[in-house]
Amino acid sequence: MNHPAFENRFATADDLPWESVGQGVKRKIMAYDASLMMVLVAFETGGIGTAHRHEHTQASYVESGTFAITIDGEERLLRAGDVYFIPANIVHGAVCHEAGTLVDVFTPMRGDFV
Repeated sequence: MNHPAFENRFATADDLPWESVGQGVKRKIMAYDASLMMVLVAFETGGIGTAHRHEHTQASYVESGTFAITIDGEERLLRAGDVYFIPANIVHGAVCHEAGTLVDVFTPMRGDFV
Protein backbone atom coordinates (compact mmCIF):
# COMPACT_ATOMS: atom_id res chain seq x y z
CA MET A 1 0.00 0.00 0.00
CA ASN A 2 1.58 3.21 -1.14
CA HIS A 3 -0.62 5.90 0.35
CA PRO A 4 1.09 8.76 2.26
CA ALA A 5 -1.10 8.34 5.35
CA PHE A 6 -0.19 4.67 5.58
CA GLU A 7 3.54 5.38 5.49
CA ASN A 8 3.47 8.13 8.13
CA ARG A 9 2.48 8.19 11.78
CA PHE A 10 1.17 11.73 11.34
CA ALA A 11 -1.08 13.01 8.56
CA THR A 12 -1.39 16.68 7.69
CA ALA A 13 -4.78 17.27 6.08
CA ASP A 14 -3.47 19.93 3.67
CA ASP A 15 -0.92 17.45 2.28
CA LEU A 16 -3.45 14.73 1.45
CA PRO A 17 -5.52 14.74 -1.76
CA TRP A 18 -9.30 14.88 -2.08
CA GLU A 19 -10.98 12.35 -4.37
CA SER A 20 -14.34 13.11 -5.98
CA VAL A 21 -16.75 10.25 -5.27
CA GLY A 22 -19.97 11.70 -6.65
CA GLN A 23 -21.92 14.88 -7.28
CA GLY A 24 -21.12 17.17 -4.36
CA VAL A 25 -19.16 14.53 -2.42
CA LYS A 26 -15.41 14.07 -1.99
CA ARG A 27 -13.26 12.03 0.37
CA LYS A 28 -9.77 12.19 1.81
CA ILE A 29 -8.09 9.11 3.29
CA MET A 30 -6.39 10.32 6.45
CA ALA A 31 -4.75 7.19 7.86
CA TYR A 32 -5.01 3.42 7.80
CA ASP A 33 -3.45 0.04 8.35
CA ALA A 34 -4.92 -3.39 7.68
CA SER A 35 -7.28 -3.24 10.67
CA LEU A 36 -8.47 0.39 10.74
CA MET A 37 -9.08 3.33 8.38
CA MET A 38 -10.08 6.98 8.93
CA VAL A 39 -11.60 8.96 6.06
CA LEU A 40 -12.93 12.53 5.79
CA VAL A 41 -16.00 12.84 3.55
CA ALA A 42 -16.98 16.39 2.58
CA PHE A 43 -20.48 17.09 1.23
CA GLU A 44 -21.94 20.10 -0.49
CA THR A 45 -25.56 20.87 0.41
CA GLY A 46 -27.67 18.31 -1.47
CA GLY A 47 -24.79 15.84 -1.80
CA ILE A 48 -25.85 12.20 -1.55
CA GLY A 49 -24.03 9.23 -0.11
CA THR A 50 -25.97 6.60 -2.07
CA ALA A 51 -27.41 3.74 -0.02
CA HIS A 52 -24.95 0.84 0.08
CA ARG A 53 -23.57 -1.90 2.31
CA HIS A 54 -20.10 -3.28 2.95
CA GLU A 55 -18.43 -5.92 5.07
CA HIS A 56 -16.77 -3.32 7.30
CA THR A 57 -18.00 -2.05 10.65
CA GLN A 58 -18.26 1.76 10.50
CA ALA A 59 -18.45 4.52 13.09
CA SER A 60 -18.92 8.09 11.87
CA TYR A 61 -18.65 11.50 13.53
CA VAL A 62 -20.45 14.53 12.11
CA GLU A 63 -17.67 17.11 12.18
CA SER A 64 -19.83 19.84 10.61
CA GLY A 65 -23.07 20.31 8.68
CA THR A 66 -26.44 18.59 8.88
CA PHE A 67 -27.17 15.14 7.44
CA ALA A 68 -30.15 12.82 7.08
CA ILE A 69 -28.55 9.47 7.85
CA THR A 70 -30.45 6.28 7.06
CA ILE A 71 -29.36 2.98 8.61
CA ASP A 72 -31.31 -0.19 7.89
CA GLY A 73 -34.39 1.83 6.94
CA GLU A 74 -34.33 4.16 9.97
CA GLU A 75 -33.58 7.85 9.26
CA ARG A 76 -32.27 10.44 11.70
CA LEU A 77 -31.24 14.06 11.21
CA LEU A 78 -27.74 14.50 12.66
CA ARG A 79 -25.69 17.65 13.25
CA ALA A 80 -22.14 18.57 14.23
CA GLY A 81 -21.03 16.55 17.24
CA ASP A 82 -23.36 13.61 16.60
CA VAL A 83 -22.19 10.05 15.94
CA TYR A 84 -23.66 7.01 14.22
CA PHE A 85 -22.64 3.35 14.10
CA ILE A 86 -23.16 0.85 11.29
CA PRO A 87 -22.61 -2.88 11.80
CA ALA A 88 -21.17 -4.87 8.90
CA ASN A 89 -23.44 -5.56 5.91
CA ILE A 90 -26.21 -3.12 6.93
CA VAL A 91 -27.63 -0.83 4.22
CA HIS A 92 -26.96 2.85 4.94
CA GLY A 93 -26.78 6.20 3.18
CA ALA A 94 -26.63 9.96 3.72
CA VAL A 95 -28.21 13.11 2.32
CA CYS A 96 -26.55 16.41 3.16
CA HIS A 97 -28.99 19.13 4.24
CA GLU A 98 -26.28 21.66 5.18
CA ALA A 99 -22.74 21.44 3.76
CA GLY A 100 -20.38 19.63 6.09
CA THR A 101 -17.91 16.86 6.75
CA LEU A 102 -18.18 13.35 8.16
CA VAL A 103 -15.27 11.52 9.77
CA ASP A 104 -15.70 7.83 8.89
CA VAL A 105 -13.78 5.08 10.67
CA PHE A 106 -13.82 1.53 9.27
CA THR A 107 -12.63 -1.81 10.55
CA PRO A 108 -11.02 -3.52 8.83
CA MET A 109 -9.68 -0.91 6.42
CA ARG A 110 -11.46 -0.35 3.09
CA GLY A 111 -9.21 -1.96 0.51
CA ASP A 112 -11.54 -0.69 -2.22
CA PHE A 113 -10.61 2.91 -1.27
CA VAL A 114 -6.88 2.57 -1.99
